[in-house]
Amino acid sequence: MSRTIHLKCGFDIRINGDADKSLMASIEKSRTYAVKPMDFYGVQPKLQVAQGDYVKAGAPLFYSKQDSRIVFTSPVSGTILDICRGENRVIEEIRITPTETIDYEQFSVSPIQGMTMQQVKTLLLQSGLWACIRQRPYHTIANPDDMPKMIVISAFDTAPLAADYDFIAHRQGKYFQAGLDAVNKLTTGKIHLNVHTTRTFSDIFLYAKGVDINTFSGPHPSGNVGVQIHHINPINKGEVVWFINPQDVITMGKLFLEGIMDATKIVALAGSEVKRTGYHKILSGACIGPLIHNNLKDDSNPRFISGNVLTGTRISEEGYLGFYDHLVSVIPEGNKPEFMGWVAPGFDKFSFWRTFFSWITGDKQYVLDTNYHGENRALIFTEQYERVLPMDILPGHLIKACIAGDVEAMEALGIYEVAAEDFALCEYIDPSKTEIQSIIQQGMDLIKQEML
Repeated sequence: MSRTIHLKCGFDIRINGDADKSLMASIEKSRTYAVKPMDFYGVQPKLQVAQGDYVKAGAPLFYSKQDSRIVFTSPVSGTILDICRGENRVIEEIRITPTETIDYEQFSVSPIQGMTMQQVKTLLLQSGLWACIRQRPYHTIANPDDMPKMIVISAFDTAPLAADYDFIAHRQGKYFQAGLDAVNKLTTGKIHLNVHTTRTFSDIFLYAKGVDINTFSGPHPSGNVGVQIHHINPINKGEVVWFINPQDVITMGKLFLEGIMDATKIVALAGSEVKRTGYHKILSGACIGPLIHNNLKDDSNPRFISGNVLTGTRISEEGYLGFYDHLVSVIPEGNKPEFMGWVAPGFDKFSFWRTFFSWITGDKQYVLDTNYHGENRALIFTEQYERVLPMDILPGHLIKACIAGDVEAMEALGIYEVAAEDFALCEYIDPSKTEIQSIIQQGMDLIKQEML
């Protein structure tokens, strides 16, 4: 049964530079593409290619040592340019020089309605699209042998500068519905498609078939799947819930209808340091260089982030888009001294705590940089975390349990329901400048080791 859920806790960070939805710019094709094994948390890669090899789009590059069925495929056809390694020879990037036209690996497909669960799983595994399906608990790639109690798709994103999925899904309804039909084969439970009262208007989402459509309202993090799962059907110990991004559902639909792994995605370029924000149609793993070339404000000192400013990954101006990211954020570095600092009235500063007079300026958007505005301090727990985390858990106590490594306490306090991204706002408002997301991730890693 569909539900309407109103969330009051949370906080919207109003950053200047939302992506312009009237702009679909043509850009220069990326000269190289990269697949980054580090995007897939917990996966130990085993290479299936070597430098100089030719690969088709959809051909395997590496597989997971933990489960050889889970393969990761090339987004383009071309030649393996380089296999970049970091410390201890950890594979960081597999770079590919593309061909002029894409040569696709062909997969055998049949009408979705006649396919079995195992046939759908096999095709997703062979094409590399199984990596698009992630699970709670642990926020990792789903185990193909599990039977999830439900699958969740969030059709909106409330993070700062987030991409508009209504815009992304425009004219993609055929593929989105085909993807939903395939996903329905993966569980005996329900598929929950979640929309927002004031952000979702597309008929593609509002009239999707074969799903329960739940309506959410409220500020960030109402778009986080962890928050949505908590209010629809919380996860208990031993239960598994899968979740998928709507743009990945579209990619799955193309696979089942056309028999190719088309890695095309629509990505938002946003942020206060960009001259012309907008949406760009690119391939997964593209270099962001063409997106930002001659497109940054004069005298800017930007930070480039693959993803949003709360949970994204810092990359260079010639870095590559992350596998799960649909946004490139460009904001100023916070490395300039401030006159008077916190003593100034701060009409141009943004703060959750109403430290500055800017709280009286209504819905104004701000140019925010990466400055912490303070040094690391002793960890102080208050009841303020509850104001930005709309879940029926005790975040302060859970953080303490993760620091102490108390497995029983973590289980009792809801570690199976959360992921690091759910605590991003807690980290943002924390007066102690504590890296709370890292603490939660360490707790999840400990729990996972204990369960193995």
